[in-house]
Amino acid sequence: MRKGIRERKMKGSSVIFAFVFGMVISFALFAYFRSEIFPALNSFPQSQVQTTSTSTTTTTAGSNGNIPVLSGKEITMILPAIDQDGNGVATNLYVQAVYGKGRVLVDVNDIVFFVDTQNSIRVAQRVAQNVTGLDLSGVDLIYRIDAGNVTALEGPSAGAALTVATIAVLQGKDVNHSVILTGTIEPDGTVGEVGGIEEKAQAAKDVGGTLLLVPAGQGMAATYKPVRHCETIGPFLYCTNEYVGTKKDISSTVGISVKEVSNVRDALPYILVGG
Repeated sequence: MRKGIRERKMKGSSVIFAFVFGMVISFALFAYFRSEIFPALNSFPQSQVQTTSTSTTTTTAGSNGNIPVLSGKEITMILPAIDQDGNGVATNLYVQAVYGKGRVLVDVNDIVFFVDTQNSIRVAQRVAQNVTGLDLSGVDLIYRIDAGNVTALEGPSAGAALTVATIAVLQGKDVNHSVILTGTIEPDGTVGEVGGIEEKAQAAKDVGGTLLLVPAGQGMAATYKPVRHCETIGPFLYCTNEYVGTKKDISSTVGISVKEVSNVRDALPYILVGG
């Protein structure tokens, strides 16, 4: 029994010794770091020290020259198009810019958008960004087309108008609805050729348009008529048809002014107003 008591006393003494020894080592290490390591860190060049911090910042739109000031206003433009029967029709384009995540949103209710039209919208966004010099990474662009009785919208001929409408909404400007634009849009801002110019001119006039902007080289409408040539050889009559092209001035034919534009920048002074 005395042996057991003696062993317990020895174990208790060992624990106390270990605790005291650990405390002594801890104080010694603390003193060393305080006198040697901490001063060295304080004197270390700050340019070589990397720090990470997290903060919440409230940014006011427009404080940076590249960030657009958005009102949320919806811009409307008239798009001349060709229906399934080959007739010119006027459709309405609506574009709105709101703060968001740099997305392009398309309202496809009651209308089918084909791939080339969707691609024109993407190109319009990029060209508008280049023309305005604005940062659109925090802007959502919303496109909507009211095509009336037209159930499908195909072809890239709305590209130029899509671009101008996007520029207008980003710059907070209105559009002159008496000026109507048709043409494709290229990544460099070039306005490309489209079909059905005469039919689109008539559609533009029917909704009150006074000026139609068309791609370069399309201010005159080309028509082709067959010319019949016949020749008698022996007892037989041989006839051939030759198609002869003629050009006519759309302005005088339809009764609406027509002007050619090569680049979307050329169209802006005619369409954008205010702002």
